[in-house]
Amino acid sequence: MDKYSYIANAHSSYIDELYQSYKQDPESVDITWQKFFEGFEFSQSKYGENGHAAAASGGVSDKEIAVSNLIHAYRTRGHLKSKTNPVRERKDRKALLDLSDFGLSEADLDVEFQSGAAIGIGKATLRKIVESLKQIYEGAVGFEYMYIREPDILEWYKKKVEFDALNFNPSIDEKKRILRKLNEAVVFENFLHTKYVGQKRFSLEGGETTIAALDAIINKGAELGVQEVMIGMAHRGRLNVLANIMGKTYEQIFNEFEGNAATDQTMGDGDVKYHMGYSSQIVTPSGNTVDLRLAPNPSHLEAVDPLVEGFLRAKVDREFKNDATKVLPILIHGDAAVAGQGIVYEVVQMSKLDGYTTGGTIHFVINNQVGFTTDFDDARSSIYCTDVAKVIDSPVLHVNGDQPEAVIFCVNLAVEFRQKFQRDVFIDMVCYRRHGHNESDEPKFTQPSLYNIISKHPNPREVYNKHLIERGDVDAQLADKMDSEFRDLLQDRLNMVKQKPLPYQYSPMEKEWQELRISKPDDFENPPKTSVDQKVIDKVGKALTTIPKGFKPLKQIDKVLKQRTEMIFEDKSVNWATAELLAYGSLLLEKKIVRMTGQDVQRGTFSHRHSVLRDSVTNKPHNSLDHIEEGQEKFRIFNSLLSEFGVLGFEFGYAMANPNALVIWEAQFGDFANGAQVMTDQFIVPSYTKWQRMNGLVLLLPHGYEGQGPEHSNARPERFLQMCSGNNMFFCNLTTPANFFHMLRRQLVMPFRMPAVLMSPKSLFRHPLVMSPISDLTDGSFQEVIGDTEVKAKDVKKLILCTGKIYFDLLDERQKSNRKDVALVRVEQLHPFPRKKILAEINKYKGAKLVWAQEEPENMGAWTFLLRMFPEVRMELVSRKAAASPATGYYKLHNKEQEEIVQKAFA
Repeated sequence: MDKYSYIANAHSSYIDELYQSYKQDPESVDITWQKFFEGFEFSQSKYGENGHAAAASGGVSDKEIAVSNLIHAYRTRGHLKSKTNPVRERKDRKALLDLSDFGLSEADLDVEFQSGAAIGIGKATLRKIVESLKQIYEGAVGFEYMYIREPDILEWYKKKVEFDALNFNPSIDEKKRILRKLNEAVVFENFLHTKYVGQKRFSLEGGETTIAALDAIINKGAELGVQEVMIGMAHRGRLNVLANIMGKTYEQIFNEFEGNAATDQTMGDGDVKYHMGYSSQIVTPSGNTVDLRLAPNPSHLEAVDPLVEGFLRAKVDREFKNDATKVLPILIHGDAAVAGQGIVYEVVQMSKLDGYTTGGTIHFVINNQVGFTTDFDDARSSIYCTDVAKVIDSPVLHVNGDQPEAVIFCVNLAVEFRQKFQRDVFIDMVCYRRHGHNESDEPKFTQPSLYNIISKHPNPREVYNKHLIERGDVDAQLADKMDSEFRDLLQDRLNMVKQKPLPYQYSPMEKEWQELRISKPDDFENPPKTSVDQKVIDKVGKALTTIPKGFKPLKQIDKVLKQRTEMIFEDKSVNWATAELLAYGSLLLEKKIVRMTGQDVQRGTFSHRHSVLRDSVTNKPHNSLDHIEEGQEKFRIFNSLLSEFGVLGFEFGYAMANPNALVIWEAQFGDFANGAQVMTDQFIVPSYTKWQRMNGLVLLLPHGYEGQGPEHSNARPERFLQMCSGNNMFFCNLTTPANFFHMLRRQLVMPFRMPAVLMSPKSLFRHPLVMSPISDLTDGSFQEVIGDTEVKAKDVKKLILCTGKIYFDLLDERQKSNRKDVALVRVEQLHPFPRKKILAEINKYKGAKLVWAQEEPENMGAWTFLLRMFPEVRMELVSRKAAASPATGYYKLHNKEQEEIVQKAFA
């Protein structure tokens, strides 16, 4: 090979070998070579051999190979030379697309090559081929797609790029609509900027083409069957999207700026105007009605992404009968955030998984070329902010934000791709940000040269209007007329001339939310009825103990099935896992959705659940709870990817959509919940008060000191208890299978929805005393406090209050030492705090010394919460000493500490 060889360049002998293989079996060579040889044979039959004779009889000339390589290089690297940046020159990324890089020269420009057939222009001169390649690949769009590894998808996309892109020409009406949406976006920002000087609004200025793009995505999606669109975005441009896409009335927006918006005190604290969500319905130009949603989002960038996916997955599962083409997630990213926030990678990895797929997402990047005010050179190591797309072979369209027609082509292609192949696609719209991070921020401190250019650069509407006038597409006065009309409209809105938005039609699931109400203090005085009929236990029990004919379980599973049978049908007493599965089965029979995810939840981290069995020979799964009766809901239990942040956000979104779904996330160990701290802090804990949304998500966080070290002992109950306020969530640490059964069912029985956090057990799964009679499931209810029935009140000198696993350590000591003067009372639910019931237990033992015993160090666990909730009660603490780390890593030391706690409690 000579010095001009490039990537796929090869010896002519190698090409000849490929050609001979192709002649014997076309499928034996790559699809790209198939098309090449098809064109070559067509050229040979029609034109004969040209001046560049074949290198071998029946072969292909070196020049022809070079031209083929040139085409391949443009497809692979042409995006590096595309003119996507509206305000500054792109860096030289060494695209290596000169003729000399392929052993070609200007002398070859007028020679005809059959390789032109590969890009749809037939046999053509090299000059024509190069002109076409430049037009396709060096224009306003940079197409990045050649890494797609599925030949049929690659070929479809390639044709769209090389044929449709050249022929895309919107109609006059479409051009006017683009201009109108640009006009709305530009004037809205300008109006707010002049009327509300100095107020933060995180404007879209510089990226106004986003509004035209979203409008086109929604319209195209509706034409292809989409009925519901949900947008997740941060604060940049949010107000503009609310006004010009979602249809939120200007009265509402201006009222919020004026500070006149009424606060719904029943829902609590609220959030700033550029964080809140919104729902609406629109009718597209083609007459389709589309439900639109903008998800609420905090300032934690990209945190909203998995919520959007989870919400729409709930809709797919329930309202759209598993047809994901009816919904469309749109995630709007900033360039620095999509590159820098790890949650984006997690969400991308979810996109094709059975438990998490939503049929593909449109990722739209508003590429301001800065993060906060940091230049992209300091914000990422990758060439593009969208390089995460390559992980799942998603195509990327890099496009110039000052070229609205190119942007519209990209979004239309993206929607068509998504609907056809049900996978993610990325649009990287390169633009700029007129102001700093907010309107009072000075970006020139870090970007003086860039912002000198931006300050003189016309906005996208002016650029497009000039372009249309030069082409003669619209009357020169049209844009000015639109501008003045829209300013008058905005002034009318400010003067409180009322808009009349389309009346919103609630979906079936939304109507179910409306049937619920906000919780009241007396809701927690008496537990609701959560017991079930014995027939339900028998029916679910049969499913849990029956396997299909010919199914060969592992020997350990045979033992589990035998144990289940004995517990349910003979002993009439069940352990933790069996009570849990009976609760799920009972809800499935009531036509409720039960969804559970987490790492290895099908078997359970501690090999206790075994809800899905595997054939030891074929590996075929058997989901026991899918086989209770005909017509039941399926048990949606999925082993998750190794993620906490993304998965918990997804489940919160799922629970946010469906009020009649029991949605559960189980951490592998409760300690790992700190990897999802943003989700708990920003969404789950303040769901009522901040976002004005009820949510019944359940968190199972394995917790308990058993000598497994500082990462496998403590789910940090103190953190959750610190955030407990009012009736914002349930917080429990249970000791009986029956209580777990009733807690799970209570989530869907209460007339409201509230998150529930459970410090789930580990060793208690197999503790001989952690059993509940089935009568407690058929006749009982949830117990916030469990008193002591084994001692006489008159004999008691010390009352020990505790929660969770330590109760059994204390009970064991009392039995060993035969102490009759110590009472043990279990606080099963710490929040909402059962004050009356705890006081009732304390009052049984007049004069007894009161002790709170916990496994956790003094500065952890429930102690500080109790001091806050029970300031009038004098209690002594027994615990580990205050510590920085949750637990020791030495097993012997753990045992010594645990023994000291128990002994001190009884001293």
